[in-house]
Amino acid sequence: MSKVFDCITAQLQDFIAAQQIFFVASAPLSPDGHVNLSPKGLDGFRLISPHQVAYLDLTGSGNETSAHIEENGRITLMFCAFAEPACILRLYGRGRTILPSSPDWHLLYSLFPPIPGTRQIIVVDVERVQTSCGFGVPLYEYKGQRQTLVNWADKKGEEGVKEYQQQKNIVSIDGLATPLSKLPYVHKKT
Repeated sequence: MSKVFDCITAQLQDFIAAQQIFFVASAPLSPDGHVNLSPKGLDGFRLISPHQVAYLDLTGSGNETSAHIEENGRITLMFCAFAEPACILRLYGRGRTILPSSPDWHLLYSLFPPIPGTRQIIVVDVERVQTSCGFGVPLYEYKGQRQTLVNWADKKGEEGVKEYQQQKNIVSIDGLATPLSKLPYVHKKT
């Protein structure tokens, strides 16, 4: 039932474009570390090439994915159809975090709509493209994107979001440093 592709084909690109949500999975090298799985939405995914994708990563309560890819690079993205026809698509690859201070930031950020609370862009070099049936996934009706996170970041303002990032996004739950810890506005704790 599963099929492996050499790249993200035109048909798979159409499938991705039709999805309103995708999931990101990563894990630290430590066997005692926590595997992370996060849902993503808000028009935050872009295909760069048939072998490279990127997503806009918004400020959240943690920053696990960024810490994990800083440590080991491993990342998996999953797209899952909640309407017919059934399909699951997984993109396995190596990721890297692009911060606003990176020379690549402006070029990549221009591919996305401006969303308050943006903290970084995750770029993934795709090494394996695999579909599976998805026959066991229930059918759901899409009603729209939530604006709660956008409204929260808009209300906090740029400085408030940076302060929140310093409190919640510098170190993973397993103690791994995230790339945000390198930003000049971060106050180092001694």
